Amino acid sequence: MLDRGVPGSLVGDGRTDPGRWETALNPPPRRPRRLFARGSWAETRRIAAVLRNETIGGALLLAATAAALGWANSPWSGSYDALLTTSFGPAALHLDLSVREWAADGLLAIFFFVAGLELKREFVAGDLRDPGRAAVPVAAAAGGVAVPAVLYTLVNLHGGAPRGWAIPTATDIAFALSVLAVVGRCLPTALRTFLLTLAVVDDLLAIVIIAVAYTGELSVLPLVGAVVGLVAFTVLVQRRVRAWWLLLPLAVLTWALVHASGVHATVAGVLLGFAVPVVRSEEAGGPRAGPGLAEHFEHRWRPLSAGVAVPVFAFCSAGVTIGGLGGFADALSDRAALGVVVGLVAGKAIGIFATTWLVARFTGASLDSGLAWVDVAGLALLGGIGFTVSLLIGELAFGPGSARDDHVKVGVLTASVLAALLASVVLRLRNRAYARIHRLETADDDHDGVPDVYVDRPGARP
Repeated sequence: MLDRGVPGSLVGDGRTDPGRWETALNPPPRRPRRLFARGSWAETRRIAAVLRNETIGGALLLAATAAALGWANSPWSGSYDALLTTSFGPAALHLDLSVREWAADGLLAIFFFVAGLELKREFVAGDLRDPGRAAVPVAAAAGGVAVPAVLYTLVNLHGGAPRGWAIPTATDIAFALSVLAVVGRCLPTALRTFLLTLAVVDDLLAIVIIAVAYTGELSVLPLVGAVVGLVAFTVLVQRRVRAWWLLLPLAVLTWALVHASGVHATVAGVLLGFAVPVVRSEEAGGPRAGPGLAEHFEHRWRPLSAGVAVPVFAFCSAGVTIGGLGGFADALSDRAALGVVVGLVAGKAIGIFATTWLVARFTGASLDSGLAWVDVAGLALLGGIGFTVSLLIGELAFGPGSARDDHVKVGVLTASVLAALLASVVLRLRNRAYARIHRLETADDDHDGVPDVYVDRPGARP
């Protein structure tokens, strides 16, 4: 006996169904898998809003970096150092921290909280919930972490500073998107989404590295307390509680306990972000009824992250005394700084591009129409802009304010500028093709508010 409910069954309810016979005998051809295929219109609009926030944040980040470098290399550099070493906070809670430490441990936790929200949303409700689409940026991010770490280690094998192997593994999304805003305004939506997702996964891998490789002695009692706080926060947000006077104290308490435990406090930000639900509850109209708390929190906290937290951290971390061309050359003669430059500029480009190519080669996928491998090469070079997390790992590896940490900062800045310039050249070469794709993606001949290219696609309508 044949089950009526089995898909593809040729026996149904006793009536002839020619359509089913035709489907069984002549199955529709499988669509070839495409890399960087366009997503839904709803997701495209959301990504565009995220990119606008991050681009503005990148401009503020650049301004903060320039201000820090100018002050640190001015006759008033002593006041800059005095500001960063000023301490405040309750000592009983292990929070008597300097301004530099508050920026690295406190403000960056907000940055990683938003990164956790973004990553969870992409994989639960975004276009990347499809494993086939998610595999490419995740694999590219992994390659972009592994290859720079290997190259840095090779440079520092004999007499170098191998402890800094993780410094060139991170991509700074704000700086990278700022470069795109200048040289890649017509860049296809799929490539922008790829860069954003790659950078967010990159940040997640970096925070795992920080938690594992740069955690000193663990204090069990605060760590247990942090777990209790995280569980309480999770229970509340899963019940769709939005009361800030409940959630914010719990989040701060969890962060403080993680900090006291010896684990880097930014880990708390990612874990809190992962705890927030992405889609609405069934009571609100079904699990796919619309955005959940994650989007609500992201809307509230992303401007604070991009506009305040990251620029202030950059101001506190990027101020290094270079001392003219001689000091610049001395800094880059340090193998730690040299390894950072090689890792970010060459390692990121090789890791991201090679991994993406291997995914295409062994899965039979091909690039979406209108794109070429030079586009992937441009994005891979752009991944070498490592700033925020690279500076953080440099401080963890060698100690803030140390001579080697200053050399690493020079290496990070140099590599980021080189990667931005090289990426700009490559992406500019394809500007005409990008403009053609942009016209296709934005054409709306029927004036219905949805570009025609998205019509008849899942999620096309708002």
